[in-house]
Amino acid sequence: MNKPVPPHAPLLEYYEAPAKRSDFVRNLFNRTAESYDGINAAFALGSGPWYRRRALRQAGLAPGARTLDVAIGTGLVAREAAAILGGTRDLVGLDLSEGMLAVARRQLGLTLVQARAEALPFADASFDFVSMGYALRHVADLSALFGEFRRVLRPGGRVLVLEIARPEGRLAHALLRGYMGAVVPALSRLSGRESATLMRYYWDTIEACVPPAEIIARLGEAGLAQVGCATELGMMRAYSARCPG
Repeated sequence: MNKPVPPHAPLLEYYEAPAKRSDFVRNLFNRTAESYDGINAAFALGSGPWYRRRALRQAGLAPGARTLDVAIGTGLVAREAAAILGGTRDLVGLDLSEGMLAVARRQLGLTLVQARAEALPFADASFDFVSMGYALRHVADLSALFGEFRRVLRPGGRVLVLEIARPEGRLAHALLRGYMGAVVPALSRLSGRESATLMRYYWDTIEACVPPAEIIARLGEAGLAQVGCATELGMMRAYSARCPG
């Protein structure tokens, strides 16, 4: 059995042991689901609706594509996918958090499934497009995740993973750390203590996440082809790939 490849080392100030991480993340998102859309604007960093929709189009999403949005959250990426697809008939959302799914269910009329991203409950070759928005840092195993993406994709299917990466330059890193690590949690506290915790955790996972080169390598190792990564503002990353065939 292959050794798991986590996106970052354990952050034990938030949970007692690595085995507790998944429960911590699920419960944290459950407790902040109702306020998530409100605080999202504070840390969007240019990743608003226009950016998400453009990234989906550039990755190859087009009407008629059977689409799976992994870690759908409240539906921020799925909403833009639906606009491209012309509705939600061909769109399925998946998330581990029942709280997030409850919000998405109220806002979007689409099929929703509660499950882990590393164990997708779908048959092989079920989808033409798989997306994931800003949730890569919350899974337990990158290799398992990308392996599942490849398994459920039809030949020629496309992948898009949106993420925020730690900037390489010192000044850019310091500015982002000050904003994401201090300003955003302070603003989020207006929505409640748990929202501030979520934003601190969000930044800490960005700080600790493996570099983009490792993510690109893992996509390739999963058997995906034409792996690429578009970068904006030095930190916004759009990873794309294609299922061979």
